[in-house]
Amino acid sequence: MVQGNAFGIDLGTSNIKIYSLSDDTIMIEKNMIAIMNKKSVFAYGNSAYEMYEKAPSNIQISHPLCNGVIADIRNMEELVRLFVTEISRGNLKPADFYIAVPTDITEVEKRAFYDLIKEANVKARKIMVVEKAVADGLGMDIDVKNSQGVLVVDIGYDTTEVSILSLGGIVLSRLIKTGGLKFDEAIRQAVRKEYNLLIGEKTAESIKKSIGDLEKEGKGAVVYGRDIVVGLPVEREIPTELINNCLEEHFNTIIDSIKVILERTPPELGADIFRHGIYLTGGASQISHFSELVKQSTGLKVNLAERPVESVVLGLARILKDDNYKSVAYAIEGMGK
Repeated sequence: MVQGNAFGIDLGTSNIKIYSLSDDTIMIEKNMIAIMNKKSVFAYGNSAYEMYEKAPSNIQISHPLCNGVIADIRNMEELVRLFVTEISRGNLKPADFYIAVPTDITEVEKRAFYDLIKEANVKARKIMVVEKAVADGLGMDIDVKNSQGVLVVDIGYDTTEVSILSLGGIVLSRLIKTGGLKFDEAIRQAVRKEYNLLIGEKTAESIKKSIGDLEKEGKGAVVYGRDIVVGLPVEREIPTELINNCLEEHFNTIIDSIKVILERTPPELGADIFRHGIYLTGGASQISHFSELVKQSTGLKVNLAERPVESVVLGLARILKDDNYKSVAYAIEGMGK
């Protein structure tokens, strides 16, 4: 077990997840920051999200992460410092940091994650990197060090990562720019086209999350937006069928990527995947019908994560708590430990 103070950080485009070893807790907040007059932090995390799409022009609200990589390093450093300080109750002590990074990104982009923690003034003693897919596997209770042929599909906000794990490492990995945000955009476009109605990102997101429940109840999604023709706010009921149809194209993009990875998989690992099935995780993986479509298209069993949003950070927690999994974390070359 890692001694003393340590944190496991999973930086998602939509949510930031931080595990603290000292009090064994996981914090999940929106990965957003609100900057007032281009210089001072007005709000961050969930409170910044509350203001999103409602703020006046002097308050800029943004995601510092884009497509799984750091787009705005200064604001991301600020956010990490604010969250770690909050978890430490204002008393920052030297700590070890384990950070999850996507596999299919460049070395420069991986180094940016390391530099981020180093420059965030959070008293980092040691910074270790863990491949996101490996942490995902651990978070779903897969013994990644001994398992062979595990196919993990992590559907995030901006990206989907399809990876094959074997013996603690990654055999194949593919990152595609399709995720929850694309689903939301598809819903917005469909509603605009069908009803001449403009709805916000938050509205589209809540429709996406509630579609399964609405279908069970046999209801449509009631939304509020602006009618493009008359320019006035209106209320409409959107049938669930329209939403399912507009999402299908993006679901198929992800399924095609799964098939591409399966085609490249060595036959011995393919046999293991056939036995174990596909592991689905990530915040956007729970959308109604998606797992059934994957099952139909691949003919493989689909295992859904119990806590899809947290699976990476739960995996980091296991690495911090169990010495057996220490070897899956590594320091970036030339950076020292």
